[in-house]
Amino acid sequence: MEEYYIEENKSILDAMKQLDRSGKKILFVVHNGRLKASLTDGDIRRWILKKGDLQMPVKCAANYQPISIEEHQIDLAFRTIKNYQIDAVPVIDKERKIKKIIFANDSEKKYKLFDREITVVIMAGGLGTRLSPYTKILPKPLIPVGDYPIAEHIIHQFYLYGCRQFYMIVNYKRNMIKAYFDEIDKKYQLDFITEEKPLGTGGGISLLKGKIKNTFILTNCDILIDDDLTKAYQQHIKSQNLITMVCSLKNFTIPYGVVNIGEDGMIQSMQEKPNMSFFTNTGCYFVEPEVVEDLVYNEPADFPTVIENYMKTEKRIGVYPIGEDAWLDMGQIDELEKMKTRLRC
Repeated sequence: MEEYYIEENKSILDAMKQLDRSGKKILFVVHNGRLKASLTDGDIRRWILKKGDLQMPVKCAANYQPISIEEHQIDLAFRTIKNYQIDAVPVIDKERKIKKIIFANDSEKKYKLFDREITVVIMAGGLGTRLSPYTKILPKPLIPVGDYPIAEHIIHQFYLYGCRQFYMIVNYKRNMIKAYFDEIDKKYQLDFITEEKPLGTGGGISLLKGKIKNTFILTNCDILIDDDLTKAYQQHIKSQNLITMVCSLKNFTIPYGVVNIGEDGMIQSMQEKPNMSFFTNTGCYFVEPEVVEDLVYNEPADFPTVIENYMKTEKRIGVYPIGEDAWLDMGQIDELEKMKTRLRC
């Protein structure tokens, strides 16, 4: 059980890394084996959104009124998990020492449903140059990850959330993509939108003018998000965002000693292989339909530029942070191999 324990003086960044390693969504703050608090991915997300420093100690974000049950109440464990909508419940003795942790049944991946049907738009028109030479033969959406191409994995994931309407914006080797999906049995509606010239992410969705009336998901065709996106949708709606960008934490070690030089040309400080932590755009967004209507039809535009232009007008552009391991990116060959391993293909 030690992998689910954390000390309250550890940093929130350390907690995020530990949550990623454990594969669970909760840690327990303990002292001498006694339960003091709980810390979930949701607690950390709220801390981040309040602009909290990731180097601050866990105690700044933890919940010091954690849900728990005593040993004689163990039969109530799953009812407690369900009633409080938590990922796990610790079983404690009279001294509040944790004797056991009972997790929600995750032997089979279960997806919650969006509370309404949401359209998914998949950007699949690019050349996929980072995956060359594979993409000289196959378009990126059809690169296999195990027995199925990546685009089919993406559609299947959103299908489990209750999505039934999909648009795929295609250009490069589009006939091959259409032929593949025309040949398989589908329980969803997939419509192809054809670019006649490269339009970029923003320009591509301009071709959907008049077709989307409600909040939709925009995603690249080479990523999967292994997180509960119903929470991202709820945050998007609650915050009244125009766009919510799903962002993943990245930890990067600079493989060199870093030297900071002062104004007088003298060494100010040195760091040997310092670590950097930052959030990066995963390529998945929740978007309001007015974004599509604001775009110039059939004109090139990159979506990050669209976002920057909205930010200048003080439109609400939000972030939904996820852990480093919750973002599976197939955009480069080494990452493709990691994705195959994660999906156990």
